[in-house]
Amino acid sequence: MTIPISIRNDVLLSKALQSLIDEGRVSCELGEELHTNATLPGLTALAMMIKKSRFGNSIFFNENLHVNTTNVCTLACRFCAFRKGPRHRDAYSLTPEEFVSRIEPFEGKIDEVHAVGGLHPDWTIDHYSEIYRITKQRFPGISIKSLTAVEVKHIASKSGLGVLETLTILRDSGLDSLPGGGAEILVDTIRDRICMGKEKSSEYLEIHGIAHELGIPTNCTMLFGTIETIQDRITHLNKLREQQDSSGGFQCFVPYPFLKDNTRLPEARLASGEEVIRIISLSRIMLDNIPHIKAYRMNIGDHLSTIAINSGADDIDGTVGHEEIMHVAGSTTNLNYDSYKLGNLIVSAGQNPVKRDSTYTRFEPLEIKSKKEGKLLPIIGQ
Repeated sequence: MTIPISIRNDVLLSKALQSLIDEGRVSCELGEELHTNATLPGLTALAMMIKKSRFGNSIFFNENLHVNTTNVCTLACRFCAFRKGPRHRDAYSLTPEEFVSRIEPFEGKIDEVHAVGGLHPDWTIDHYSEIYRITKQRFPGISIKSLTAVEVKHIASKSGLGVLETLTILRDSGLDSLPGGGAEILVDTIRDRICMGKEKSSEYLEIHGIAHELGIPTNCTMLFGTIETIQDRITHLNKLREQQDSSGGFQCFVPYPFLKDNTRLPEARLASGEEVIRIISLSRIMLDNIPHIKAYRMNIGDHLSTIAINSGADDIDGTVGHEEIMHVAGSTTNLNYDSYKLGNLIVSAGQNPVKRDSTYTRFEPLEIKSKKEGKLLPIIGQ
């Protein structure tokens, strides 16, 4: 592959590229230097070079639906606009039957349901097991991606079980994968300020490691633009790749910026659009052992997503259908997308849409036709 001029003529980027060739990864020190000093065009060029070496011009997405089990939560994280107290007029807690009813209008249109929620004060493992069992019974072809690490910890505690036993029971009830939310920043001094009461950094990693041992693939995430430093971000990325070295079950990394609306974190240092793209590119460069980097459309919107998939991201959040957590925090991203609309968005960015399943094991290149003329839109060569 030809090395872009923006990399060849830049000492810092050339150093990073040589480190990737010789060592297979860049150090934390070099990662921090890239974050601080690399030009954005050069950084995105290096990230895109890595992405293309793995996936060509393919951009992956799936047909999914977000269903939140409950917005009632025993915690009150300062950055969260979704959480409600049990007596709040807008509080809700879905029964297994109500959960299934949310999926029914999308039957035949989705292959994944993404389900997370608050830490319900009363629910034990029995409630979640019943949700998964009934969902699988009613929709056997739909993959269930559900539960953040802190939800797993909470369910285990409420049920008097260990994490291993909890995940084993939930897996056998129908749980297929974990979405990876709740990582925030894996630095406990930051967590103590923005999400006091959540699991420690080591617990997040341990719970995902246990899931990997059980054959449950997971995603991992990073919330940035609150109060963390650049060094904190690099520490976070390094902890994820060290965990991946150990357990190997992370399939996708999902970085997303903090949305300030309707939260209690006025001191947050909100990330700019340029900073969002910088983080996505840096993630692709540093996370050499995590296959996929996602442009989380529900958070960063369509415009930044199209830039992100030209800056190192190879995955874009799917059709979604319904989403609450980001939208109550201020997101205005369109939810009314089908495969055609999402595929057209990818083609408009000069990339090739590839429909995938929930665990990146089945792939179907998507041909996008112009609705006006019925012609295939151009597909970029691999």
